[in-house]
Amino acid sequence: MYIIYTKDNMENKMISARVELDDYSNRVIGVIKAKFGLNDKSEALNKFIELYGDDIIEKEATIEYTKKAIKIANSHYKKYGKKKMSLAELDRICEE
Repeated sequence: MYIIYTKDNMENKMISARVELDDYSNRVIGVIKAKFGLNDKSEALNKFIELYGDDIIEKEATIEYTKKAIKIANSHYKKYGKKKMSLAELDRICEE
């Protein structure tokens, strides 16, 4: 497999890669392409990874998510000081 860096910015790094797929993998990518109305197999491969990638690797936290987590922690400290929060409390707060 050859990997060539084609676009690099702070938000999104696009990588161009030449891949070899076996027949089954090619059919799976073809079905995803058709199911989601995508233009090419590159978009289908990205869609497949978007759907199932979290099972293998966690995505990086966004700035908005990090700010929300800090806000939750700060509000807890203001209300309760150093008192620990139960997991159930944390789950309830994060679902808001």
